[in-house]
Amino acid sequence: MSETDSPSTSTTPQALMGYHELLGMHVVEWQEGRAVVELTIEPKHLNRSGNVHGGVLASMLDSALSLAGLHCDVPGNIRRGMTLSLTTTFVGPARQGVLRATGTLRGGGQKTYMTSGDIVDDQGRLVAMGEGSFRRRSGSESAHGMPDPQAEEPNE
Repeated sequence: MSETDSPSTSTTPQALMGYHELLGMHVVEWQEGRAVVELTIEPKHLNRSGNVHGGVLASMLDSALSLAGLHCDVPGNIRRGMTLSLTTTFVGPARQGVLRATGTLRGGGQKTYMTSGDIVDDQGRLVAMGEGSFRRRSGSESAHGMPDPQAEEPNE
């Protein structure tokens, strides 16, 4: 699904930054209660056995799971959170192609929320699964979020 497939789906530049860009992750779907992150496997992602490193997989899960509870439809606003716990189970190896991590909101309240998800390869094979608990930062409790201080001012 792309950002043009549904009016409720968005991929804002603020979704993934810094470390995520370094790894090469990008958001392909983001809507209330669901986020999907993809990564094209490169040699830098592999461990000494030639498989994608567990740290890369854990990072993908952390991103998709946390974003599942931080969607905001208000232009120029953002919601921020932090990971409280993350459990990752590695199921099978991945060596090439595209990995897709999907996070789904499972429950919680205004501040703390729980998500679960998985990573599959481009053949649909399960690579890893996980669940996490996250906390929305102050000002991010509402679905309307708060103004993003890093958002660019519109051109006049």
